[in-house]
Amino acid sequence: MTSLSGGNDDSGAAATPQILVCARCGAATEAPQPLWTCSVENGRRHYFCETCAREHLRAIEGRLDSAWW
Repeated sequence: MTSLSGGNDDSGAAATPQILVCARCGAATEAPQPLWTCSVENGRRHYFCETCAREHLRAIEGRLDSAWW
């Protein structure tokens, strides 16, 4: 395998973890969270924690914007 000069991926710096914040209740955690729900509304991603997603499951499945529920 040949690498381009200067293309070393091992820079020694650890990747900063992405922090997810629930758009409904404000709970925060490090990504990835398999039980959280991601919704794209008006071109923006909104994340919902497990608790909020369970409480509003019917509205999410009905594709209602979070502003409605």
